[in-house]
Formats: sequence, C-alpha cells, structure tokens
Amino acid sequence: VCVVALVGFVMLCISYQPDEKTCVQFTVKLMYFLLSALALVACVLAVAFAAHHYLQMTKFTCDTILDSCQCKLDTADPLSRTFIYQDTADCDSLTSALNLYLLLQMVLNLIAALVCLSACFVMWKHRYQVFYVGIRFYPLTASEGHQEKV
Repeated sequence: VCVVALVGFVMLCISYQPDEKTCVQFTVKLMYFLLSALALVACVLAVAFAAHHYLQMTKFTCDTILDSCQCKLDTADPLSRTFIYQDTADCDSLTSALNLYLLLQMVLNLIAALVCLSACFVMWKHRYQVFYVGIRFYPLTASEGHQEKV
C-alpha cells in the first residue's frame, strides 16, 4: 500500500499528456493499476487472516498458571493446541487487548482495501469508459456537410 502511494505521487509529478503519448506516463499508470490490484488482494487476505484469528480468540478458554496465561481452544481434548503467553498476570485483559487489536487490524485493512479498490476502479474507468460529449444521433445530410461559400 505504501508503494502504491509512492507511485501515485510520482504519477502526480509527471505532466499529463492526452491519450498517454509518453512511455513514462503509460508505464507509471500500468504499474499503479497493477500495484493497486496487488495491494487490494493483500489487504483482503489480511482482513481474512485477522477475522480467522479473532474468531479463534473468542473460543479460547484461558487460565492463569504461575506467571503465564495458557489458552486452549478445546479443554476436553488433550491434544488441542495450547497458546502460552509469558509474563502475563491477567488473562482477561490480555484476551480483550488482543481482540481489540485484531478488530482494529480488520477495520484498517478493510479501509485500505476499499481505497485500493477505488483506485483500481478510477484507473479502469478512466481508461475504458470514456464518454464523449456532443455525438450526433442523426446522420449528416449532403447539404449540411458540403455547404458552398458564395
């Protein structure tokens, strides 16, 4: 996302030529579009990753043992995965802080994904959906097209 922002600033510094007549302008626009699409995919994956871990954290049962917090998904299963957080006095504050961080990460990555999606949409629309103003819907007649000067 940071690289996309830097390429966007470079694109602002290049003087605009109509119809992309410069190779540099075309290359920067193409790179901006491809990097925005890649950042969009990365942000969506980050949201999915954080959401998966958030759902996992809500199912944890945590116990304070000595100076650590041990969390398990399924307490009845002896082979279930155990997460141990060292030097933690209060398990409730740890799990609530982790849940808050994961929610914050989901929201921020979702905002970044929407920004990247809008950048891709604007670039796509600018390139492939050009609307012309002033197109006639009726054909020119011979008398209108070839009027002689007297």
